[in-house]
Amino acid sequence: MHWGLRRTAALLASGTLALAVVAAPAEAATGWTQTGHSTEFTPTHNEGVATVNPPGGTPYQYYTGTLSVPPDLVANWNHIGDPDSSRGYIFDDFQYSGSNPSSKLFRVTTPAGTHYDYTHTLVSGEEYNNSWVAVSPDARWMVNGEWDTMNRFLVFPAPILNSSTSPTGGNLDIATYLKLDHPVRDVQGCTFFSATRLLCSSDDSGTDLFPTAKQLLQVDLPHALDGTEITGHVTSLGPLPLNSICSGNFEVEGIDYDATSGNLRVLIIEPGVCAAVTDLYTFRQG
Repeated sequence: MHWGLRRTAALLASGTLALAVVAAPAEAATGWTQTGHSTEFTPTHNEGVATVNPPGGTPYQYYTGTLSVPPDLVANWNHIGDPDSSRGYIFDDFQYSGSNPSSKLFRVTTPAGTHYDYTHTLVSGEEYNNSWVAVSPDARWMVNGEWDTMNRFLVFPAPILNSSTSPTGGNLDIATYLKLDHPVRDVQGCTFFSATRLLCSSDDSGTDLFPTAKQLLQVDLPHALDGTEITGHVTSLGPLPLNSICSGNFEVEGIDYDATSGNLRVLIIEPGVCAAVTDLYTFRQG
């Protein structure tokens, strides 16, 4: 854990530092109304969130944070991104920690708790960053994001759930690309709203691509993913809320949409000394 996070955590525990969220929200994202807010401990909740619906079980939210990299992976994989879940399976994404990275790692955990690892060898021009995954509603495809300014997302067959993949781990190759008709920057998470729409959280601090920074993005597809290359239409729905008693740069992180409840969740790390706290915002359409 970063020294600043340790210090802030200690202050929070001692009651010396009391954090309060500014009540007045920022300009709302078009089509979505904020319905909830909570604060989470950054080291365990700052990277991503996914709603898990275990077969025959009770749905729950699965979080990833800086400390969520499993002990058996931490020597080679130092970063975990925004996860997703489908049919009770959990899909995690990891970034290589060494120099000259040449691969990415995806780990799938079954509803029974068994996990399998899938390694993807980077292709020419592919960024090494492994920021997020989003599994299509039919559970056949796993969309994956890079970093920086991008005009595409990567599409893989969903490990285990797509019959073209090994059920017990192994190599994983790109199936196709989801091209974008407008560039996006520093996307930290995407989630399927429907078979033909993704919602994405962007940590873009600039206003050269869209009128506002730190956007909630919508990507509309001409048809459901089928393994062929398609182009999605990108729309900015406006800024995500940035509220804190601390000043500085917020970091927008993962996103999750639960079709059963209709809840959209977004994680945003607070700035400065308040970075020990990650805000979890909940939205509903309307």
